[in-house]
Amino acid sequence: MDKYKVSLFHVLLSIDFCVLLIALILCVIFGQVTVRKLRKNPETKDELGLEFVSGWDIFNVAMALTLPKKYALWRKGAALGMLHADANLLYKHTTRMDRVLARIFYILCALAVFFLLVLFLMQDFGFF
Repeated sequence: MDKYKVSLFHVLLSIDFCVLLIALILCVIFGQVTVRKLRKNPETKDELGLEFVSGWDIFNVAMALTLPKKYALWRKGAALGMLHADANLLYKHTTRMDRVLARIFYILCALAVFFLLVLFLMQDFGFF
């Protein structure tokens, strides 16, 4: 019976991976529904931020639609503003449903990664 014993760490890790899986499914949906529409629009095509790897503009757009507008304006005016998507332009060319999907995707992804790091740090410090 002891060889099937499950620790709290493994339970929390599996919950975190399930949340991350949901976030990745939402990433694909958001990319296909919203970002594809923005890539085809000549007005927004070059305003999606710098793409480090293929698909990174999905995260740029989601971040621009999730963070407060004041912060997005400050970030776009900074020295490395070209790395980020233009939030004002994105708000003009997205629907309310696009913004809700972006927020759910970005928040789930950020929380899953944060808790994954916390779990691994807690394991390293001997909490589990």
